[in-house]
Amino acid sequence: MAAKKKEVVLQININSQELWEEMLCLKGLIVVDVFQAWCGPCKTVVDLFRKLRNEVGSDLLHFAVAEVDSIDALEKYRGTCEPVFLFFAGGELVAVVRGVNAQLLQKTILEQLAVERKVLEHGGERMVVQDGAFSREEGHRAALQAEQGEG
Repeated sequence: MAAKKKEVVLQININSQELWEEMLCLKGLIVVDVFQAWCGPCKTVVDLFRKLRNEVGSDLLHFAVAEVDSIDALEKYRGTCEPVFLFFAGGELVAVVRGVNAQLLQKTILEQLAVERKVLEHGGERMVVQDGAFSREEGHRAALQAEQGEG
């Protein structure tokens, strides 16, 4: 009689600030699907992630789903239903993909994984990014405050 295969968890489920902080400590590239509790994570990318995990076979590639309603660090993502994928390496945000574009997701994952391998093997620097939604929103807020201060 054949032994049952142990099912490997593809995506880590993050639903608290403590789990979020633990996840950021993982070595390698972490691709996080951030979602609202009412709509759930993006299920259409699971097959792509599984395919990439099988092809790459790296212990440096991690996938996670994170519920923004229960994680303080993701507060600015609350209230939207557009799929957002955050890429973290070394605890830093290194890329963001908005929407479900399988080709762009695959390209970004492979590129960022290659960069992370170089960083870990040769001690290079990571290119940290700011999420565009944050900078636009904060820039708009700063402009409003400047207008109110002048008037």
